[in-house]
Amino acid sequence: MTITWEKPALRPVGLGRQVGIVTAAVAAYFGVRGATEAATDQALANAGTVVDFERSVGLFHEHWLQSTFAGTPAVATFFNWIYIWGHWPVIVATLIWLARTNPAIYYRTRNAMLLSGGIGLVVFMLFPLAPPRLAELGLVDTVTQSSDAYRVLQPAMFTNQYAAMPSLHVGWDLLIGLAILAAAPKARGPLLRAFGAAMPVLMVAAVVLTANHYIVDAIAGAALTATCWWVLRARERRQPRGYAGWDGLGLR
Repeated sequence: MTITWEKPALRPVGLGRQVGIVTAAVAAYFGVRGATEAATDQALANAGTVVDFERSVGLFHEHWLQSTFAGTPAVATFFNWIYIWGHWPVIVATLIWLARTNPAIYYRTRNAMLLSGGIGLVVFMLFPLAPPRLAELGLVDTVTQSSDAYRVLQPAMFTNQYAAMPSLHVGWDLLIGLAILAAAPKARGPLLRAFGAAMPVLMVAAVVLTANHYIVDAIAGAALTATCWWVLRARERRQPRGYAGWDGLGLR
């Protein structure tokens, strides 16, 4: 698979309007959070279902992975920091960069986040899932245990404890990686492209080793967002050549 640099759309991104769109998305998230935060019994039951499924297909390795690869404080801290600082800070910085340098890729990335986030919210509501750290599996919540910065960036009142499936930590970092690879020319940004390729891989490791997601959560998150990305890309290609006014969802 080859990802080539794509020229930016001609019209700049209006950041004020984008803030409004994000605010509406956050409001939707809070609505779902309120509907699922008391679903503890169902979330634990669903965790049992996920664990049974992983065992049946040979994927239940979360305990072994954490004890083997995050068993020392230094390594655990490294993956904690990937989980914390490699998500929202990277997403926000990349979206601002794209908005200023490549509106076409900005809109595709934003739209893929909105579409996958909307689908994710439905799944979170219908299938609340306790993550490994809350599912009584003997796994350690390494982020809460040793990284206070997480509660600064994401206070408990702003998080949905049972929004484990799909993993949008993985999925949205994959979108950011795809966006960087699409927007950074090979000749000009080899280090940036390397960062875009590495970040989703590191996030997969981080969400599993910190006991925040099951392996199947990571697979589901990556599959969901990648599908949204390629669907939107295909729609873009059906637009008239040189047309710069289309943002994919009519949310310009």
